[in-house]
Amino acid sequence: MNQLILLLVEDSNQDAFLIKESLVDQDFLKEIYHVINGEEAIKFLKKEESYKDVEMPDLILMDINMPVMNGFEALQEIKSNSEFKHIPVLMLTTSSRNDDIIKAYTGQSNSYIVKPDDIYGLDNLAKSLKNYWLNTVRLPRME
Repeated sequence: MNQLILLLVEDSNQDAFLIKESLVDQDFLKEIYHVINGEEAIKFLKKEESYKDVEMPDLILMDINMPVMNGFEALQEIKSNSEFKHIPVLMLTTSSRNDDIIKAYTGQSNSYIVKPDDIYGLDNLAKSLKNYWLNTVRLPRME
């Protein structure tokens, strides 16, 4: 089974912990990297500063509401850069506002997911992510 590399962009340490635990339990990720805002995500993708030795992610799971650079701003930066615009970006947020959903898809987000309320919902989300991104679709491998 191939395993994926995921970049989690999430400013809440508690949410990040719970999300990572649910994903790790599904055993489909080679690596989960975590950064706390969009600016750090861009540095990560450009392999700047302390990120020079990281592996390029296969997927980005990104919150919207973050300090410094929010998820929409980071999405715009990611999708405008030819080096990493191919990486699927999944927006994961507490907002179910239609305006936010439209803004995410207009910005070329690949999915818009409202954060589940509890650990069981996160576990189901992790199962769905595993099945869809590992077993259903084909992701590009950039050399």
